[in-house]
Amino acid sequence: MLTTAEIIKKVRELEIKSKRLTRHLFAGEYHSAFKGRGMLFKEVREYHAGDDPRFIDWNVSARFNHPFSKVFEEERELSVMLLVDVSASSLFGTSQARKKDLITEIGAVLAFSAISNNDKVGLLFFSDKVEKFIPPKKGRDHVLYMVRELLTMQPKHKGTQLGEALRRFTNSTRQQCIAFLLSDFIDTNFTDALKVAGKKHDLIGIKIYDKMEMELPDAGMILAEDAETGKKQYIDTGDYLVRQKHQAEFFKHTEVCKQAFTQAGSDLLHIRTDEDYVKVLQKFFIGRNK
Repeated sequence: MLTTAEIIKKVRELEIKSKRLTRHLFAGEYHSAFKGRGMLFKEVREYHAGDDPRFIDWNVSARFNHPFSKVFEEERELSVMLLVDVSASSLFGTSQARKKDLITEIGAVLAFSAISNNDKVGLLFFSDKVEKFIPPKKGRDHVLYMVRELLTMQPKHKGTQLGEALRRFTNSTRQQCIAFLLSDFIDTNFTDALKVAGKKHDLIGIKIYDKMEMELPDAGMILAEDAETGKKQYIDTGDYLVRQKHQAEFFKHTEVCKQAFTQAGSDLLHIRTDEDYVKVLQKFFIGRNK
């Protein structure tokens, strides 16, 4: 458990890092990647060559005996939701960070990106139950509260039920949102809930995984424990076929997740715990702009 002083220090560090990234890397990309809900009327100005004739204001034009155009601006205000997996498997990590640490940092960066664009941001924690729901709001204090929760969340349950989280999110959020689903996706049977959420919202999955989940080291006989079920088993990592089967299972699971998101009309990013997540996010934002 972190002490209060450690939490305050860590929140401050995350705020500084997030703001730096938001300012230098994501400012334009984030804004362009996620469009507002529609167009708001701003003003009327004199018609210029090249203006869309559909937007000529005929009443004002008749009054001044000269063509005038309506000018619109994008209705920017959006709601961003972070759906964060806090199941026991998120505590796994063998290299630079645990999956939970990376999820916390990415969540903080996305939250600060949202408020720097004057968007609302909210948070839903889930394991095999919805652990906590924080409705979307604006402002730095709100985001700092969310970051504290990301750092200190102690879930009551260990398992993973993505479907449960997606259903709660869909049912509790009336207006269209941008939703980031941060998880290792170690779950089955979430495709239907994903399709429903993907139809209503702009949904982006961020699959966090550890190098050892993809590739076992040649380390002889090891005792492995499933963090969510507590089940233990010996694995002979010295056996090439065992390592090969482990890798094949990882890629099979990755493919299942890819297909689920494709069918839901949603995006899925893959980030390894020892990778630079900044590059992955930036590439995604730029790709969406195109």
